[in-house]
Amino acid sequence: MDNLTHYLASTLKTLRKQRDWSLSRLSEATGVSKAMLGQIERNESSPTVATLWKIATGLNVPFSTFIAPPESEQLPTFDPQQQAMVVTPLFPWDPELRFDHFSILLAPGALSESTPHETGVIEHVIAIHGELEMRIEGQWRVLHAGEGVRFAGDQPHAYLNSSGQTVHFHSLIHYPRS
Repeated sequence: MDNLTHYLASTLKTLRKQRDWSLSRLSEATGVSKAMLGQIERNESSPTVATLWKIATGLNVPFSTFIAPPESEQLPTFDPQQQAMVVTPLFPWDPELRFDHFSILLAPGALSESTPHETGVIEHVIAIHGELEMRIEGQWRVLHAGEGVRFAGDQPHAYLNSSGQTVHFHSLIHYPRS
C-alpha cells in the first residue's frame, strides 16, 4: 500500500506541474480542496475512490493513471483506509484503444456516487456476483449476476449495494479521442 500511495502522490504532482498549475488551479478543475490535494501530493493522505475520480476527471486522465504504473507487472488494488469500494485494474489504461477495465468490489450497504467523467466517456458495467443497484439518468435499476448496462459516463451515476453480501462487478470505461 505504501508503494501505491507514493505512486499516487508523485503522479498527481507530476501531472499538475506538467500543466504548470498551482494547487489552487487544480482545486478549481477537480472540485477537491487545495488542502486535500496538498496532503495527497505530500503522501500524507489517501483519497477516497470518489475523490480520485474527481481528480482524474479534472485532469482529463484515465482513472488507472493513479493506480496502475504503466511498467507494473503486479497490478495494485486501490483500497486506502479499508474503504467500501475496492478497485483493481484488470487491464490498465490502453492509449491506442483508449479504455480502462476494472474489477470492483462494493461492500454491503455501500453507496458510491460518481461525478461525471469527461464528455463522451462511455461506461460498461457487468455484474459478476450479487445484485448491483445503479442510478443512471436519475433512475435506479438492478443488475443481477451476468447482466450488464452501457451508459454515458459523462453524466452523474451511482453504485449501491443494499444487500448483506459484497457485490462484484466489472467496469469498462471507454474514453473518446481528444
